[in-house]
Amino acid sequence: MSLPAKNLLAEETSPYLLQHKDNPVHWRPWTADALEEAREAGKPILLSVGYAACHWCHVMAHESFEDPRIAEVMNRYFVNIKVDREERPEIDQIYMASLSAMGEQGGWPLTMFLDSEAKPFWGGTYFPPEQRYGRPGFPQILEAVHEAWQNKRSELSKSAGALSAHVKAQLASDRGNPVSPRATLESLSTRIYSMIDKDLGGLRGAPKFPNAPFMRTLWLSGTADHRSAVTESLAAMLAGGIYDHVGGGLARYSTDDRWLVPHFEKMLYDNAQLLRLLCWVYSDTADKLFRIRIEETVSWILRDMRVEGGAFASSLDADTGGVEGTTYLWTKGQIADVLGNQAGSFFETFSLARPEHWEGDPILHRRGHPQYLGEPRETHLRSMLDELLSARQRRDQPDRDDKVLVDWNGLAIGALAEAARLLERPDWLNAARQAFRFVCESMKDGRLPHSFRDGRGVFPGLSSDYACMISAAASLFQSTAEQAYLDQARDWADNLRAWYLDDSGTGYYLTASDAADLPMRIRGDVDEAVPSATSQIIEALLALSMLSHETLNTHVSDVAEAALGRTVGQAYGQAGIVYVAALVEMSKKLLMVEPDRHRFFVPVANRNLDPSRFDIVITDGRPQNLPDGMSINADKRAAYLCIGQICLPPFQSSEELEAALRRANQPKTSW
Repeated sequence: MSLPAKNLLAEETSPYLLQHKDNPVHWRPWTADALEEAREAGKPILLSVGYAACHWCHVMAHESFEDPRIAEVMNRYFVNIKVDREERPEIDQIYMASLSAMGEQGGWPLTMFLDSEAKPFWGGTYFPPEQRYGRPGFPQILEAVHEAWQNKRSELSKSAGALSAHVKAQLASDRGNPVSPRATLESLSTRIYSMIDKDLGGLRGAPKFPNAPFMRTLWLSGTADHRSAVTESLAAMLAGGIYDHVGGGLARYSTDDRWLVPHFEKMLYDNAQLLRLLCWVYSDTADKLFRIRIEETVSWILRDMRVEGGAFASSLDADTGGVEGTTYLWTKGQIADVLGNQAGSFFETFSLARPEHWEGDPILHRRGHPQYLGEPRETHLRSMLDELLSARQRRDQPDRDDKVLVDWNGLAIGALAEAARLLERPDWLNAARQAFRFVCESMKDGRLPHSFRDGRGVFPGLSSDYACMISAAASLFQSTAEQAYLDQARDWADNLRAWYLDDSGTGYYLTASDAADLPMRIRGDVDEAVPSATSQIIEALLALSMLSHETLNTHVSDVAEAALGRTVGQAYGQAGIVYVAALVEMSKKLLMVEPDRHRFFVPVANRNLDPSRFDIVITDGRPQNLPDGMSINADKRAAYLCIGQICLPPFQSSEELEAALRRANQPKTSW
């Protein structure tokens, strides 16, 4: 297949790919045609993977991909393929694992060189246009790879074949030996706790990431020390510059160890996971500062991330006008101009910092006052922050990647529904419903896309898309008691089994069986910034099982057992699977019979969130969703709590239920 000798990205929907449509590089999207072109021409593939909010992706684009001289070399020697890692995460995972197997540090932009069969033989991340930062210049690399391809092709092909086989064994491994979920959770959470920065929160060192998979593992492990580490880590990051005090929401990571200097890109997935953690911590501690951060984060999601139709965009760029963070930065004079004589009061709580090596305007934070300061003071601070927000919205804004990623939207919908339950916000619940409806309407032939923009979807979706939307449906069912959400979740679970289940029936692949243009089919066992696709699948099927007409079914247990066995051979990224495997063993079911419109027990359940508990409201007089051997009177108000295989006597009063839920979720002093 001979493709035109020009850039072919103009017809793509990905904002990241469209950022590169005017490059002089003859970019191709990742397609079967592009791979066939490489085979027919006998050329190696230069694969460049990034995403729209990535600062260093922009830097490499400006320095190299917009340079006609460098582009000419790329076009002469290579078939050049550009991939949006968010739109095609399965491609990114394969080649990021390849880079890691070479002993190199991963990151984006990812720059990989592949043979004509799309097998990787060498790569790296960002390369400057000339030698600096201890890295070779990109043109020199292009020439060196070309020379090796011309003179040592058989050696490169042999090396590429061995590397691909290694990556396939790593990413598509078979079932491992059974291990104990609780013992594995205890061991992993103890290791994570040993890495916690006891003074500054989060993991020791820099850069500092929120690392939601680690935080929720500590939370589920349930010891008082581990839960305190989560609470203190959240408090520390939410006082630092990584948190947007003016507009709400968390940046992707902090470049320093004090949560002070953010990398300013803001991702939907980070904030969806943050929101859920904040709900658990606020439910447990009743610390009103966490409630404020929930409200601010939801406000940011609904204000800045909603697209037409009600779903949510993927990210906000780190840069504004090519400079990182300028939208978010303030000088003391700028704040004084906005707040006038209130500025002195503002700076009694907030500070501006310009740490060493930071070249921009100062960064706003409240590290000196991380604690709740009382309702009058916090209300006054919020009113001043709102004035700053109004002024900030008149500035140039960062670009928004407005593609709708189905799995990330599932995370956000579930978190919004949970926050709506906790804080009694029907407007938030309505926003979650609208986003859910958007995703349902994006389906084609009953199947989900992975990405959707401008009326066009990227099909077929990934198993993570089905998993996250099943979990979102489960959250909405628990928030509304509307059976339609559970029915939709069952349909998606059927699709998951039809297109993604492996031959053993105890595991799932990341990609569908009819997905074309893939060099290999992988599972998705390893966590990234979000828990792994495998862990998302297990969590989704667990929720559906617990909320449906059966007790925990054996399929969920089998999938969890097989996945946990595979983690034994993993060097990193196991927290998601360890978490859900333990969740399967620790799951609880709460049935609340509410025979009239008055909700007697539901408010108690809503303010006592527990990630291991699944809540069902029975309102129509028909017993349903009962554990084996259990019978209830569906006409008489009562609450029934089952922990594992043991069901407690029915609760007649809300006070009794509240005490039982608190006991069931009480931190342990030790394992």
